[in-house]
Amino acid sequence: MSKPTPVEFTGKRQSLIHTTLALFAWLGSVHLIAFIILSSSSQILPVSDFAIPISVFVFFLEVMGVLVILIVIPINDRSTWGRALGRYICKHAVGFFPITLYVEDYKAFNPDQSYVFGYEPHSVGPIGIVALSDLTGFMPLPKIKVLGSTAVFYPPFMRHIWTWLGLTAITKKNFSHLLKSGYSCILVPGGTQETFYMEHDSESYVYKWWKPRGKLFLKLSRAIKFTPVIFWGIFGSPIPYQQPIHVVVGKPIPIHFKKNTMPTVEEFDILKLIMKAY
Repeated sequence: MSKPTPVEFTGKRQSLIHTTLALFAWLGSVHLIAFIILSSSSQILPVSDFAIPISVFVFFLEVMGVLVILIVIPINDRSTWGRALGRYICKHAVGFFPITLYVEDYKAFNPDQSYVFGYEPHSVGPIGIVALSDLTGFMPLPKIKVLGSTAVFYPPFMRHIWTWLGLTAITKKNFSHLLKSGYSCILVPGGTQETFYMEHDSESYVYKWWKPRGKLFLKLSRAIKFTPVIFWGIFGSPIPYQQPIHVVVGKPIPIHFKKNTMPTVEEFDILKLIMKAY
């Protein structure tokens, strides 16, 4: 057995202006949508007895129409411009906190092989996962995708930015196709519903947050496959607080089963034993 080759990477701090722009592009899309809708809708609210000009109402409809188009328009995840923006975001994001990535055995990862990563915790958002992106370049794997909730792929701007960053919908068909295509896949086992069980003093320190409680809220979260949480960063903005983040990647766990689309309970039990051993 070869000796492990541990490697450590830490993001480098970049220009404050560029870092702010990158973080807002990455995490501020929901705030931007809210600002656009509120700004445009405020124009059609009557402030006096005078009628609303037709041109103002048409402008509001045009803004809403553009947002709807951005929701349904197809996205090219290999867009040269989009990938360049993704690299820009990753470069500045890992240096902001900064994020440090510890890889237990760097040489154990074969660039020509596919791997499945389990990332924890989800918290308000799996912020540290950016350290594993192929655009960041820390991991020796050229093709990496993060599988996320389908709810992420509806809001305009967010669906574009996060797709270019390497996020894709978490479906069985998609997961299987990516692995066959040579992509390594990152899963967040708890998913967005894990957010329901968050507790203060044991969760992410990069955001302050509040969430409702109760069984009704839990049922709603399961129904929409998303846990609505109010969170805020510096000065109430989407820019997170500057706290160090540490991400640890263990050695790959070898699986020697033959391909089987209908695994037995015994095979699952063996997998659990293997994972515990590592």
